Amino acid sequence: MTNPIQITIGKEQFEVERGTTLQEISKLVQSNYDFEIILAKVDQEYKELSEKVISSSEISFFDLTSRVANKVYLNSLILLVSCAYKKLTGKELRVNHSLDRGLYITTEEPINEAFMSRLTEEMNRYVEKDISIDKLNVSRLNAIEYFTSRQEREKVANMKYNTNTFMTLYKLEDYYDYFYSLMVPSTRCLSHFALTYLNDHGFILRYPTIYDDKKIKEYVHRPNIYKLFQTSRAWAKQMGLEYAVDLNEEISASHIDEIIMIDEMKKNAELLEVARKISEEAKKKIVLIAGPSSSGKTTTCKKLSLCLKSCGKNPIMISMDDYFVERENTPLDEKGNPDFESLRALDLNLFNDTMDRLLKGEEVLAPRYNFLTGKKEFVRKLQMKADDILLIEGIHALNPEILDNIAKEQKTKIYLSALTELSVDKHNRISTTDNRLLRRIVRDNRTRGYNVEATLKNWASVRDGEEKYIFPYQDSADFTLNTAMIYEIGVLKVYAEPLLYSVDITSEYYHDAKRLINFLRIFLPISSELVPTDSVLREFIGGSPFK
Repeated sequence: MTNPIQITIGKEQFEVERGTTLQEISKLVQSNYDFEIILAKVDQEYKELSEKVISSSEISFFDLTSRVANKVYLNSLILLVSCAYKKLTGKELRVNHSLDRGLYITTEEPINEAFMSRLTEEMNRYVEKDISIDKLNVSRLNAIEYFTSRQEREKVANMKYNTNTFMTLYKLEDYYDYFYSLMVPSTRCLSHFALTYLNDHGFILRYPTIYDDKKIKEYVHRPNIYKLFQTSRAWAKQMGLEYAVDLNEEISASHIDEIIMIDEMKKNAELLEVARKISEEAKKKIVLIAGPSSSGKTTTCKKLSLCLKSCGKNPIMISMDDYFVERENTPLDEKGNPDFESLRALDLNLFNDTMDRLLKGEEVLAPRYNFLTGKKEFVRKLQMKADDILLIEGIHALNPEILDNIAKEQKTKIYLSALTELSVDKHNRISTTDNRLLRRIVRDNRTRGYNVEATLKNWASVRDGEEKYIFPYQDSADFTLNTAMIYEIGVLKVYAEPLLYSVDITSEYYHDAKRLINFLRIFLPISSELVPTDSVLREFIGGSPFK
């Protein structure tokens, strides 16, 4: 070697030529991985494998089983399927939203099972040819000219709100696109995928997620969530708010106050209609409300309580968090840490017995959980009357083990999800998970004094718990409600962006913070003064009357 440098990978040290690409270096340790290496971390910064190493460094490599690399893999797959579809039809796909750990993608032209086979074959052809995915810096004006020629008006309009002189595009053969993530080096890395036909204009792109034990999960249709996404997107389209740029233009034109009022009125009307339907059924004595973290369960539960009162009912509100086991009895996860997300973290016998006695008209002494001491305090006397309804909120409320001794006819199940109606453009969706994460970052800082790193550190555990304990039961709901406000990211930006900048470049969570900062840059800010006090959003930014 004429110009060697020292690199450290785990506990091993190697000597390589200065200027060697990360892809070449990755071959030294590829045999240690189950899938092909697709991403590197050089010292504290994630890098694409095409980059060169020019100084002695500590390097970590990742395959698609890593959380960060899995996002890179998915965005690279989106580029591949978009390019292949364009090759076959001359048209553009639209990436809509996640559905059962896959992505729901729609087409302009009708499709069938035979076409799905052709598209799969075309994608595999790209994989076999091992075509490089090239990263290019182009002028913003040239990018505007290119996307104008492709008639992608939302991408052109997005660039109005981008003041950079140059932009990063990714090139696959003669197809160019941009993504808000790093990418894999070539199509050879993208062999793990499957396409599932769903309807005449849509299919599911499936891939190995970090939750599926290194396999591609068989698709299970989620009709409630699918329908909710469809109705939410249809309403957004009717409002002329399909993309982030549409919202920005309403803000620029000083029309956002009207959008906020319409959105809030719509959400309130939906909740009132649910309350009306519940009150019309005399046998319904229990309402169970579940949803993932930061889906707005607390506010929705309290607003539903008011709606039920307006229908002549008297709700008794119960939080399942009050039925946690004593802290020393909390079950442990596979890493030996307390698993507060587990169903076994609840005292199910006490909960089921208390609810059963209430339904029989008995007076009970119900607990309040003291989170400082980690113990239940029995301080609340409860007894049901003729028009009373139990309104029970908790992440496990839809689990079939909850109140399994109570007849189905007596229960109404409600599932909440913060499904963002907007997309950035046809190929860059807005993740509902990121929307909820931003909510949680803001609330954790305001109510618990947590810094961003603390929230990001806990988020992986929260997400794991959702996948195990919440999402499997979402289809059992009688009502599925969308608690995301179409305007909310503009409001959350004002609160979350300064907090995200506090994450130091040396932090292991710097990449997550940087990714969210780049995402928020797409949106113009919206003043919280315009947000009604009873909005679900107030649960996170503050100022809610619901305590």
